Amino acid sequence: MEKSFAVIGLGRFGSAVARYLYQLDYDVMAIDQDEEKIQEHMNYVTHAVQADSTDEEAMKALGIRNFDVVVVAIGEDIQASILTTLILKELGVPMLVVKAQNDQHGKVLDKIGADKVVYPEFDMGRRLAHSLISSNILDHIELAKDYSIIEIRAPKEMVGKTLVQLDFRRRFGCYVMAMKQGKRFNIAPQAEDLIHEGDILVVLGHNQDLKKLEEFSQ
Repeated sequence: MEKSFAVIGLGRFGSAVARYLYQLDYDVMAIDQDEEKIQEHMNYVTHAVQADSTDEEAMKALGIRNFDVVVVAIGEDIQASILTTLILKELGVPMLVVKAQNDQHGKVLDKIGADKVVYPEFDMGRRLAHSLISSNILDHIELAKDYSIIEIRAPKEMVGKTLVQLDFRRRFGCYVMAMKQGKRFNIAPQAEDLIHEGDILVVLGHNQDLKKLEEFSQ
């Protein structure tokens, strides 16, 4: 059975989440207080409903607890974000993902039971910063406090060599999880696999080791 989603708050972030999930053929209910935003999203989600997420009875009436995942993407109104989170936890929502405006807001959301706190602006800023360090860095995803995955276009110094020739793990302390070679996706490449021009490496490692790799690729 496929997961069902509810997205509360249809600003840029909430709208993007709701529309993308719907494009992936998931059942999505979009909720916002603004009738204009609801009208805008009628054709891009399964259901679009005007409602106040700080009204417990309204949330009950929508059957919010029946959704597998609820995303609280409320914009600038931190008080509404916190109150909505409290209400949804009380109603027994199985998985609650909440957008935070800043660290303090995030800490409060953690304390009151949000299952996952996201920082869209911070995450986008960090990814941009990594891409600016080197034109070869295509993406950067933080897995935990000290570990990340990066996508990096193979620098010319690596082209024509194998992973074992590059002594990749000893030299950089990182693990090449996959290699994208045109339309081909090579999962768990072997030490003897050759790196070609234009290849993209998907690399897992400690942030300090990844930094060495990023500096090498500049």
